[in-house]
Amino acid sequence: METDSKSPMVSDSSWSHRFKTILTEKYNKKPTPYWILLVVSIIAMLVAFPASSILSRVYFSNGGQSKWIISWISVAGWPLTALMLLPTYFVKKTLPTPMTLMLFFSYVFLGFLSAADNLMYAYAYAYLPVSTASLVASTSLVFSSIFGYFIVNNKVNASILNAIVVITAAMAIIALDSSSDTYGKITQSEHILGIVWDVLGSALHGLIFALSELVFVKLVGRRSFIVVLEQQVMVSLSAFIFTTIGVIVSGGFQGMKVEAETFKGGKSAYELVLVWCAITFQVGVLGGTAVIFLASTLLAGVLNAARTPITSIGGVWLLHDPMSGFKILSLVITIWGFGSFIYGS
Repeated sequence: METDSKSPMVSDSSWSHRFKTILTEKYNKKPTPYWILLVVSIIAMLVAFPASSILSRVYFSNGGQSKWIISWISVAGWPLTALMLLPTYFVKKTLPTPMTLMLFFSYVFLGFLSAADNLMYAYAYAYLPVSTASLVASTSLVFSSIFGYFIVNNKVNASILNAIVVITAAMAIIALDSSSDTYGKITQSEHILGIVWDVLGSALHGLIFALSELVFVKLVGRRSFIVVLEQQVMVSLSAFIFTTIGVIVSGGFQGMKVEAETFKGGKSAYELVLVWCAITFQVGVLGGTAVIFLASTLLAGVLNAARTPITSIGGVWLLHDPMSGFKILSLVITIWGFGSFIYGS
């Protein structure tokens, strides 16, 4: 009897010891600077991406109206990534990846898709609370799984299928709760339109992710920190050029002066919102790139999923977004779906 009563405690102690041993071995395999850089990169993803989303909503809620401007700002910070790339060639003592014609057109095409994707998300943030927009945007994980399966033959098992169904159900709950989620001068029809644009942007984001994987597999043949940075710089540059053309044609640059004068908080607040929106988005991109290289694509996906509840909570706390019981239920179901996806992966 005495032996039986102690055995669970002994088992728990043994499991705890094995767990600590595994962590210690993992830690000792890498130098301390590696772990510092990984932690900084994780923090960059979990802070910068939600901050960029919240700032996009701040732009619209304080007088900004141009969807082209906010989509342009998302890629206007691409030189920051380029500045990180150039010294890397000297540190690694390597040359840039040879630019073939097919690779060049691939970057241009991905840049065009990214520009369209940013514009769709701009419409979503114009019509939706940031907490709602981030929850609906979580469907990009569903589309990434579907496109990844058909384009690059990524595996889809029962857990991932469960995640797809669960996250889709969470999005449906958000759509059905549209009547209690509108605010300000946004009409219910605009709210529904925002959800539609958000879903379309998420679908396009999933397609871009799968096509980027295809470029690595078919055209580049390898994945490294430099290669990932190169692709990010070239795609962002292409998206910047396409979006700049759109801003010029739509008269967005001329409208910025009018927006700055009527913006709540004045011209300085307007400039700060746009500048920090550009910086935070690129910091998030750099953090994600570093996590993929230092750890794995899976960890980057986990962190990308974790930013959804962070953004939603930030929107409720900082911007006083409406948070109904249905939205809370959708958030819980979404987190459950993310957990199922992580387990299946």
